[in-house]
Amino acid sequence: MDSLFRVEGGRLIREYDSEKLWIEPWGADSLRVRATHSAAMGNEDWALLPQLQARAEIAINGETASITNGKIRAEISAGGKIAFYNQKKDILLQEYVRNRNNINEFCSALNIDAREFKPILGGDYQLTLRFESDPDEKLFGMGQYQQPNLNVKYCTLELAHRNSQASVPFALSSLGYGFLWNNPAIGKATFGRNVTEWEAKSAKQLDYWMTAGDTPAEIEEAYARATGTVPMMPDYGMGFWQCKLRYQTQEELLSVAREYKRRGLPLSVIVIDFFHWPMQGDWKFDPDYWPDPEAMVRELKEMGVELMVSVWPTVDKNSENYAEMLRKGYLVRTDRGIRTTMDFLGDTVFYDATHPGAREFVWNTVKKNYYDHGIRIFWLDEAEPEYSVYDFDNYRYHLGPNVQIGNIYPVMYAKTFYDGMTESGQSNVVNLLRCAWAGSQRYGALVWSGDIDSSFASMRNQLAAGLNMGLSGIPWWTTDIGGFHGGNPDDPAFRECIIRWFQYGAFCPVFRLHGDREPHSEPLGTSGGGMCNSGAANEVWSYGEEAYEIFKTYMLIRERLRPYITGLMRAAHEKGTPPKRPLFYDFPQDQTAWSVEDQFMFGPDLLVAPILYAGTTTRKVYLPAGEVWKNAFSDEIHQGGQWIECDAPIDVIPLFVRGGGTLTDVKEQA
Repeated sequence: MDSLFRVEGGRLIREYDSEKLWIEPWGADSLRVRATHSAAMGNEDWALLPQLQARAEIAINGETASITNGKIRAEISAGGKIAFYNQKKDILLQEYVRNRNNINEFCSALNIDAREFKPILGGDYQLTLRFESDPDEKLFGMGQYQQPNLNVKYCTLELAHRNSQASVPFALSSLGYGFLWNNPAIGKATFGRNVTEWEAKSAKQLDYWMTAGDTPAEIEEAYARATGTVPMMPDYGMGFWQCKLRYQTQEELLSVAREYKRRGLPLSVIVIDFFHWPMQGDWKFDPDYWPDPEAMVRELKEMGVELMVSVWPTVDKNSENYAEMLRKGYLVRTDRGIRTTMDFLGDTVFYDATHPGAREFVWNTVKKNYYDHGIRIFWLDEAEPEYSVYDFDNYRYHLGPNVQIGNIYPVMYAKTFYDGMTESGQSNVVNLLRCAWAGSQRYGALVWSGDIDSSFASMRNQLAAGLNMGLSGIPWWTTDIGGFHGGNPDDPAFRECIIRWFQYGAFCPVFRLHGDREPHSEPLGTSGGGMCNSGAANEVWSYGEEAYEIFKTYMLIRERLRPYITGLMRAAHEKGTPPKRPLFYDFPQDQTAWSVEDQFMFGPDLLVAPILYAGTTTRKVYLPAGEVWKNAFSDEIHQGGQWIECDAPIDVIPLFVRGGGTLTDVKEQA
């Protein structure tokens, strides 16, 4: 009888009935798995970079087979079930199968397959992949969700983007593996106690990547080699970024920058937010409010300040570019109803970032109206994109229906600008986006956590979100310090919240103040750049003298740490190391470190324990074993491997230096 297996092009292939299954090496200690019921396997790599073919060991033994690549091994049973092992022969992950074909494992009348392709009438497949669940496993990563859980085991996560939600489907396991769901379809991941399920609402084939490693760092670095790393962060990106909703005029923005310099405060980036344009989709300044962009950029650069400008992917139907973009097929389509994808201050349609021609058109327009004026950093807002109605099955792109490929949109949005900026000769590209998918990092994506609430509860969510984004391969991450929605600078309760958030923000990869504060001012006009109102003042001097002095202290600490942060950014660029990471990343042998969810390491030498509740002036802090730790503010020395009670008056965030040094001792290093 002919074997179900063969070796071709360095990969193990199994064909049974209509299914074609490929398993192949994809980087060191890693395997890529694909399966389809179509006539041929598709060649899209999605998040993955092309890899030099490693020499895997493949063995075929009748109706079973195995493939080994370094520290990872996959075995396929006679019934087609796949199980993964590490080099110690410990099982890492195995498919969940309950049918009679796998009689040597589970004789069951349930008839549940691990790889389920459910046909969609006249189309492709609804896809479900099932694995056995280890109840004691911890899982991290998966992107950014507005919930406080760092460990996402026992969570159900929508594989879709929304404002403040970014699906980056890479999970790091405490068992010693990393798993990438390499499929940009809308779907769901369920990490249950009894079964793990990955679902895609519409797909042509199954595609995932898996790596094995002895430490979290080893796993992250393998994932970074597979999907790419960020560029080197430019020097200005490591300082303080000033932003608010919204500076309404050129003179207002310049006056704020001048005041920072007059006070001797460090300022690296200042931001022009949305509706500085005549109309969405014009992608240019409204000259009534921004009369001389080149002079503005020149003055800011003389002060050592970089200007970031907001760009939206929306195109108003009355925009000067709409007719041409419609004619050329550069706009997102709707399968039902009126072709409106967002209705905020205009009847608008998103540009189709999956279309190469649309990317070129948008960049050429932006280059002429912004880049050629000297602007070198962009705020790519609405990057999910944010549909007014999240009917994912109603939108269609150049690459296919949103329900099948929609999660790749923010990657292509970042690529639009990255390609244009690099082709213009710029290196070390960084642009701020509100969303990401796997691979976004290689296009210079700095992600922030969206339009979040201004509260301590929201701040707690951001702590988990930022740590999981870093473990998802997105090392550049930031929040709106103080949250976005609301917060009155004169409210004592909000002042406490923003002080604690500011302290936390000083130890995030990017240190950025933003928010839509209360009360609002009136719009300056009825059209163009004057039609949108503005929030209240949001500068560091806007919150009273006590807050100002605290803000100033942490701005200066950030400046003192810039050589150290440069080293962290170099490690992110070269190896994919997240600057901000959970304790277990640096201390994987310390079992307690795997359970601490409200502290983090900022690089290898700084342990940060933010204050996350109102009225709190002390908190418990865990110091990992095997090290000596010095309190950065009191100089107290503590042995690791213990919990301590730490004082935290309003001007202090619990901060500890590894090895018993001081903040001055912390130097540039990877």
